[in-house]
Amino acid sequence: MTGIWHIAFLCWVAAGCLAALVSLPGTVELALLTLGGVLPRRRPLAGIVEAPWRVAVVVPAHNEEAGIRSCVESLLRCAAPATELHVVVVADNCSDNTAGAASHAGARVLVRNNPVDRGKGYALDYAFQTLLLERFDAFLVVDADSRVAPTFLAETVRLLREGADAVQCRYLVGNPESSIRTRLMSVALRGFNVLRPRGRDRWGLSCHLYGNGFGMRRETLAEVPYSAASVVEDLEYHILLVKAGKRVRFADATVVLGEMPEGGKGVATQRARWEGGRFRMLRENAPALAVEVLKGRLLLLEPFLDLLLFPLAFHVTLLLLAASTPWTPARAAGLAGLTVVVLHLLAAIFATGGGWRDFAALAAAPFYICWKLVLIPKLIKSSLSGTAWVRTERAAEKRP
Repeated sequence: MTGIWHIAFLCWVAAGCLAALVSLPGTVELALLTLGGVLPRRRPLAGIVEAPWRVAVVVPAHNEEAGIRSCVESLLRCAAPATELHVVVVADNCSDNTAGAASHAGARVLVRNNPVDRGKGYALDYAFQTLLLERFDAFLVVDADSRVAPTFLAETVRLLREGADAVQCRYLVGNPESSIRTRLMSVALRGFNVLRPRGRDRWGLSCHLYGNGFGMRRETLAEVPYSAASVVEDLEYHILLVKAGKRVRFADATVVLGEMPEGGKGVATQRARWEGGRFRMLRENAPALAVEVLKGRLLLLEPFLDLLLFPLAFHVTLLLLAASTPWTPARAAGLAGLTVVVLHLLAAIFATGGGWRDFAALAAAPFYICWKLVLIPKLIKSSLSGTAWVRTERAAEKRP
């Protein structure tokens, strides 16, 4: 029995050391971005008003008849100096009246039917290929289940006029009061979609794309076509941009609000698809990025570290394992990493205008982590195969 316990002890130490090693790049990334996110922000440049710009806001939509009107109307309420706005909805493989509802709300509609190439990336590429033939100066993307702040157009166009290759605004939860889950998602997105891009922008790095509330200059899209077709097409396209020497600026003064599902079976499937897609990007892109960094392309170091930073629930699990090991260096790395996570969450709430409800929601984080761990088999399956565009049921559709 003593021999068995000795082997178990050695396995525990080895697992803790491995967890400390695997989580270290993510801890470094999180620490740097948290620090950058809380440092004083640089003053924005004065807006540059040039000749009038034609801007297309592209809204990819798959069976969004119920909510597309509110999205289009929120966009049409936006205004910007010397800017001609066009809202273009891509009704992609729809079986409902998304196209009719969008047209009635005042949008131009592109109808796409392709049962083979299904997904948001394909829908966006179709729209961009169509619109690049017209005289548009910039393209913005907003999800169909979202609404934007009145300043959305002015702030994003301002940065693009100042020379930004691409831009990403704040992307936050529009229904944080719906459930504990949406409140936790709100805290997570305050860190992931506000504090981290603010930190990257502060250090002069590309602030990443988050799939909603982003955009590019015409020249950027012409040089780097939107060929990303995975379930995490935003992450995939951002890697293409950085490889091409482009930088995404952060529009911190405006926001897009997306409705998050409260719960149900579809939530687990959606989460497994997203995070499985992220692990697929890690597997497919990390080796090549590492080689490029070793060749001296240091601007690719941050996207490489970002891929090595696991979703927070898994990152915390690794840190807890490292912190529990009896080997002092591994334990110290685990405890240091957990400290960084706590500081990151606190900074995400404090620095982005959160309140006491956000702090209270953190009490449910251990249960959320356990739920995420249960999803690992689905996540692995998703990371090994492509996934189609699967629409998640909205909270409002569940109410009587």
